[in-house]
Amino acid sequence: MEKTAVLVVGRVGRRTLEFLSELGRFAHLMGRVIQELGGVFRDRGLFLQECVTLGIGSLPLVLIVGFFTGAVSAWQGHYQAQDYLPFDLIGPTVFKAVMLELGPVLTALVIAGRVSASIAAEIGSMKVTEQIDALESMAISSVRYLAVPRIAAMTVMMPILVVQAVFIAVMGAALVLTVMLTLTANQFWGLIPNFFYVYDVFCGLLKSLFFGMCASMIGCYVGFRTEGGAEGVGLATITAFVWSCLSILALDFLLGMILF
Repeated sequence: MEKTAVLVVGRVGRRTLEFLSELGRFAHLMGRVIQELGGVFRDRGLFLQECVTLGIGSLPLVLIVGFFTGAVSAWQGHYQAQDYLPFDLIGPTVFKAVMLELGPVLTALVIAGRVSASIAAEIGSMKVTEQIDALESMAISSVRYLAVPRIAAMTVMMPILVVQAVFIAVMGAALVLTVMLTLTANQFWGLIPNFFYVYDVFCGLLKSLFFGMCASMIGCYVGFRTEGGAEGVGLATITAFVWSCLSILALDFLLGMILF
């Protein structure tokens, strides 16, 4: 019994040390990214290319997710409000929910699946084929050349994607409520200006800024840590997606406590 307890404690301690080591390496990479951030202006061509690839390339998926998010929120809101609340409050409720929570978080989770995983796969492939070593041997910083443009591009593009997602979500909600259900346009839009606060917009965009930076940072870190050939690249893709999603949800809770 005592031997089993010692083994369990030893395993937990080893896992804890491994986690702390990974956290330290992640912090080291973050420090190098901050140090190399000035390279964005020097390599602005790479930055703009990543904005198009990671940001604009994600727009169709983000818009589809945004539309159905607004549509289902409106439908569920109508169902739950019909016995308790005036229908005039559905519009402000959907708008608030999409602006503060659903828009930033769901967009970030979509980005974690599409962008963070693809970054990890791309950099991981370069790592296992020794292309990163080739860059370093030519005195080219792999962090400046590979990580900084991607992290900067995703940090800048995420609030833009969230604005688009929120807009299409509200339009989808209005379409469902006015076309498929019994509300008029005046009922949906009438009270939204009364519940519109600039602080809510600021909070939603600030959260999206952190989500974009977090997802891209994890993708780059996992990519640089990839080992083991093709199998390692596949594992890195899954790891980046899982940790990005978990980090986004934890960060959402933390920012929610701070901002509200």
